[in-house]
Amino acid sequence: MSLVLDPAAQDLLFREARTANTFTDEPVTDEQVQAIYDLVKFGPTAFNQSPLRVVLVRSAEGRERLVQHMSEGNRPKTATAPLVAILAADNEFHEEIPALLPHFPQAKDMFFAERPVRESSAGLNAALQAAYFIIGVRAAGLAAGPMTGYDAAGVQKEFLDGDHTPLMIVNIGKPGEDAWFPRGPRLSYDEVITTV
Repeated sequence: MSLVLDPAAQDLLFREARTANTFTDEPVTDEQVQAIYDLVKFGPTAFNQSPLRVVLVRSAEGRERLVQHMSEGNRPKTATAPLVAILAADNEFHEEIPALLPHFPQAKDMFFAERPVRESSAGLNAALQAAYFIIGVRAAGLAAGPMTGYDAAGVQKEFLDGDHTPLMIVNIGKPGEDAWFPRGPRLSYDEVITTV
């Protein structure tokens, strides 16, 4: 059985997509970011909790504050990307559940009254949303450079608060010169899929 999604779209989102390491100076507009969000917000999360929060870093001052927390190898990429997004999990996402899950608002207190439970759920579901976000960036014809090489405590203190846990930093823009490393190998179907 073949996939329903057009082969060109499959290539854009998956086969040809790579982590970008360089970018042109073409700006990423607010309209593009809005279009990305308006698409990826429909990706499923448990209890529709939608815990992903995004801080967009556009200003030179914000960029300077962020770059100091990046690992050495990631600093040049973050310093030159047209737009940088800090993706974080909101550990107080449960406050939004009555609005996001109107048919079952009691889930807020029934399942998420305790902070450790919220942190675990927020981390998993915001990571799902981060993956949707990366695919959304690709759907917008842009390249994404997701990274976890940074000082998480420093980024949290500088840009977030104690209720938000940083997950990754994503550089966004049009790919620049020599943007791609060679594609790494992937595991085969039989190495991943087991039928019982």
